[in-house]
Amino acid sequence: MKPLTTLSALADPNRFQMIELLRDGPLAVGEIAERLGLQQPQVSKHLRVLSEAGLVEVRPVANRRFYALRPQPLQELNLWLDTFRSVWDQRLDRLDEYLQELQDRNKK
Repeated sequence: MKPLTTLSALADPNRFQMIELLRDGPLAVGEIAERLGLQQPQVSKHLRVLSEAGLVEVRPVANRRFYALRPQPLQELNLWLDTFRSVWDQRLDRLDEYLQELQDRNKK
């Protein structure tokens, strides 16, 4: 798993928006360019980065290329983030307990 690669690929706002668009299903390069208001060479460059990070896959159909999301890297990123969620949950639980103690003390 390479969360840094995934995060780096998603760090660019245009690439992040492309992932958001592809969530609804595969799109051709031209459709992505049109929806984002970008030039086709820019879109192709960003899609290449997403492809190298394993986030998208390409399927050629005649002279068009359709891109689709690959869920595995996003699932791996989610698992990696889960390790941080448990740390924060524990910290928030302790904070909740501390705040409850303070409220109990103030009631006395």
